[in-house]
Amino acid sequence: MSRSVLLVPALLVAACTTVPSPTTTAPRPVVSGPQIIPAPSSLTMGSGAPFDLSRRTTIVVDGNNAEVTAIAQAFAAIVRPSTGFALAILPAVADTTASNIYLRLAADRAALGEEGYDLAITRGAATLVANRPAGLFRGVQTLRQLLPSEVESDMGVARAVWEIPALSITDQPRYAWRGAMLDVSRHFFTVDEVKQFIDLLALYKLNVLHLGLTNDQGWRIEIKSRPKLTSVGSTTQVGGGPGGFYTQLDYQALVRYAQERYITVVPEIDMPSHSNAALTAYPEVSCSIRPTQPYTGTDVGWSAFCVDKNETYALIDDVFRELSAITPGPYIHIGGDEVQALTNDQYIRFVERVKPIVNKYGKKMIGWEEITKARLDASTLAQQWKSDSVATALQYGTKVIMSPAKRVYLDMKYTPSTELGLKWAAYIEVRDAYDWDPATYMAGVNESNIVGVEGALWSETVRNITAAEYLVMPRLPAIAEVAWTPQRVRDWENFRVRLSTHAPRWNYLGVNYYRSPQIPW
Repeated sequence: MSRSVLLVPALLVAACTTVPSPTTTAPRPVVSGPQIIPAPSSLTMGSGAPFDLSRRTTIVVDGNNAEVTAIAQAFAAIVRPSTGFALAILPAVADTTASNIYLRLAADRAALGEEGYDLAITRGAATLVANRPAGLFRGVQTLRQLLPSEVESDMGVARAVWEIPALSITDQPRYAWRGAMLDVSRHFFTVDEVKQFIDLLALYKLNVLHLGLTNDQGWRIEIKSRPKLTSVGSTTQVGGGPGGFYTQLDYQALVRYAQERYITVVPEIDMPSHSNAALTAYPEVSCSIRPTQPYTGTDVGWSAFCVDKNETYALIDDVFRELSAITPGPYIHIGGDEVQALTNDQYIRFVERVKPIVNKYGKKMIGWEEITKARLDASTLAQQWKSDSVATALQYGTKVIMSPAKRVYLDMKYTPSTELGLKWAAYIEVRDAYDWDPATYMAGVNESNIVGVEGALWSETVRNITAAEYLVMPRLPAIAEVAWTPQRVRDWENFRVRLSTHAPRWNYLGVNYYRSPQIPW
């Protein structure tokens, strides 16, 4: 994948002066110019007049491609409530005097890959071109961010034209995997809450939703051949409460919602430990070192499947068979972390027996870094979170997802004084989440070994989407830029100013967020 580094960071902040803040004596930056997150690979400001989005604007879709039309419709659905403009979607227009938006796929843009795009803004047109539909969707998010933040409002805004500055952008991601993990097992999140989370991922060009569906405290996905997994295993969560689960139709609705935003859902069924909810439903395969019963605490490592029982693998086979059938993405995550109840040899035997079951149903296996104790292959991904042990898997051609807990564990507190979150890994302020390079973070792992970056939100202290947003925002945009933007383009001082301009957008969207003192709000 090409990683052309043409952007001068200062281009993203065309002007920066200071005026007194109404609430503090510290100077507050005043910014102008495009405040795009994640920063594009290449951006050049134009010298001409801006593009005017007006009542006469139409969205022109070249060709007869249903995906491109759907992308245009999604963009229009965002813009219509605030502008009041019709924004008709047409295959061609006779009136060329109005400023129109053009969405086009082009075979000669193959170098842009799956998600890259070219965007040219002139007085007469906003032209977005990509090699693939996913690239058009990512480019639409840039176009959305170039519009004033009021575009996110559901109320009409009295404005005859909405200006977008003249510029040209050529952009594509640094990493193919740009994800966020949402743990719905320790506290259950409704379908609508997960959709809100997906919307945040889409806005910042993330493309993977890693959904933590099972743990000691709850089993959250219907498996029809094993009904007790939900009738027994779904009824608890951390601290008590009713728990809950997704029917297979619920889950498929979430997968479709994510697909419409070019986001892949990766389900995680944690094993052999973190498995008490499943074992409570089927205690005959439990080899835990504590009683197998409903659990609402937060200790880890004590539960375990029995490694040497065929019944264990029959249960796992049933789960992966049904889950694979409703998961169009290529991956199933088996967890594999924090196992205390098994010996090292037992653990290795378990992983090496489960992997063929995953592969049997046409999926590739992912596991947390502990799975690197076993013999893996190039189809497997190892997710780093706490140590350098993941480097041992490179001998098998295994690629790495970087999720270092001290940088991207979104369940960690920002500071000792913030209410939500834990602190065992670190206090993670916005700069901590932003100011690191995945390719140099860990000894023995370089750019070629890394498939991508993923932030993780475990939900021990997170009861609902409002609490989740507080811990995720504004660290999620920081992680998104780490994963998308070439390293030499990234700059903390530049990012923090750009980030400050996104707060009004979040306010219109109703997104809760932490007002970090590191950001000049």
